[in-house]
Amino acid sequence: MPNPALAGNYNDGLRLCGAARFFMSLTMTTEHAPAAPATDENQLIAERREKLKALRDAQQRGEGVAFPNDFKPADKASELFALHGEATKEALEANPVRASVAGRMMLKRVMGKASFATLQDASLGASGGRIQIYLNNDSVGEAQHAVFKHWDLGDIVAAEGVLFKTRTGELTIHADKVRLLTKSLRPLPDKFHGVHDQEIKYRQRYVDLMTDEAARRRFVLRSQALTAIREFMVSHAFLEVETPMLHPIPGGANARPFETHHNALDQQMFLRIAPELYLKRLLVGGFDRVFEINRNFRNEGISVRHNPEFTMMEFYAAYWNYRDLMGFTEDLIRHVVRQVRGEEPLTYQGRAVDVDAPFERLTIRDAIVKYTEAGEQVDDAAWLMTQLRKLGLTEEKHRLNGRSLASLQVLYFEETVEEKLWNPTFIMDHPTEISPLARANDARPEVTERFELYITGREFGNAFSELNDAEDQAARFHAQVASKDAGDHEAMYYDADFVRALEYGMPPAGGCGIGIDRLMMLLTDSPSIRDVILFPALRREG
Repeated sequence: MPNPALAGNYNDGLRLCGAARFFMSLTMTTEHAPAAPATDENQLIAERREKLKALRDAQQRGEGVAFPNDFKPADKASELFALHGEATKEALEANPVRASVAGRMMLKRVMGKASFATLQDASLGASGGRIQIYLNNDSVGEAQHAVFKHWDLGDIVAAEGVLFKTRTGELTIHADKVRLLTKSLRPLPDKFHGVHDQEIKYRQRYVDLMTDEAARRRFVLRSQALTAIREFMVSHAFLEVETPMLHPIPGGANARPFETHHNALDQQMFLRIAPELYLKRLLVGGFDRVFEINRNFRNEGISVRHNPEFTMMEFYAAYWNYRDLMGFTEDLIRHVVRQVRGEEPLTYQGRAVDVDAPFERLTIRDAIVKYTEAGEQVDDAAWLMTQLRKLGLTEEKHRLNGRSLASLQVLYFEETVEEKLWNPTFIMDHPTEISPLARANDARPEVTERFELYITGREFGNAFSELNDAEDQAARFHAQVASKDAGDHEAMYYDADFVRALEYGMPPAGGCGIGIDRLMMLLTDSPSIRDVILFPALRREG
């Protein structure tokens, strides 16, 4: 049954006499007549502004409200289909069901004394959030029907009436009350079939979402995946925390930061490149397991895999090492995939991805031997230097001279192996010289107890046994400062407060960072990181 408190709201719509006369005087625009020649968008916008002006004029006369905010729909399209979509025409006639909905008008068909329209709300389900409404002169009155005929696609409309099935079996609301809630001033794109220009999809995400059901589903799925991550972490006794996004010293990763200035403190600040050093301070403080789903900022390149503002999840556990982290990370990834995808096989860009089998574990050296023809030459620094130069690496950009054998192997791995790691693979034992925060291996101090997780040929995560030796950490920071002075803009700063924290004593621990956006690319089969970020970074228009 309709809400009695809302009945007068519809009557307000009928009292818009001046606006009604204006709408009834309009001739049909080309927007409502697809067979007519194309109309300039500016002309359509101008016509819509005239309609809004009529609504404002009517409001000035006390005949309704141009932008009402007192209607509350009782139903969602997907819920109506779930409850009544399978009902027969006869069953609905025998047991009338009233429905009250609101949404954007995506389709409209006017046939003299009767009209059909499709409203789209925020629900998804089998209906995609859409439901058809039917109205005629008898159900809403001739005057209101005449006004409705000149509402535009994109307008936000309220409708209330009784459910029925059309001759074709489509669940429809026979509306006896309709009301314009928001006047849309811009026409929907491409005859209302969606946005095809990728840059427009990214720049005007609101248009992409209203016209592309797949886009809406993609971001709903992202939210579900984040919920699954949080539930998994909390169920394993991890405490969710929040750490600063403005840092006096950028740290936690080798990356170039964004710089800003804090006026009140009169000091230079940096947007967070990683929360790592703050999260480890919490281990020092006594929390055994912490995690943070965080926004990070890195002043670096933009590509299908990189956005300067991105989301990561980092977690740290006392009394874990990198092998504990591998098992946990594997369980986490598998859990999120199954929570979001169910039993549906996981594929990416047309190729299957097996997350059910145990994730492979390889050292960098083993991966080179397995996926290339390097063979025993993988241990020959001179051979690696020659191969890297053939692959286009230069001394000026990559500083090849003076690198250790392990560091050269990393470069060769990145150039020849990464893209071949399709199914989940942990790549272990990264060189100490490029892992300034990781614990060195006791038996082989030239490498650290560190792994990176690769899926579909790209890195998804980075983890290691944490370095908790304050003196070793200070020495590593000094080495990073020397690299920065030598021209490495991504090298770390010396963080005296973090060293001081370690001097109080941090328990042995393991920590991991997982790229949420790349995980979402995998879960939604999206080729670009921009597809899974609601508002990706773009060059300013104009």
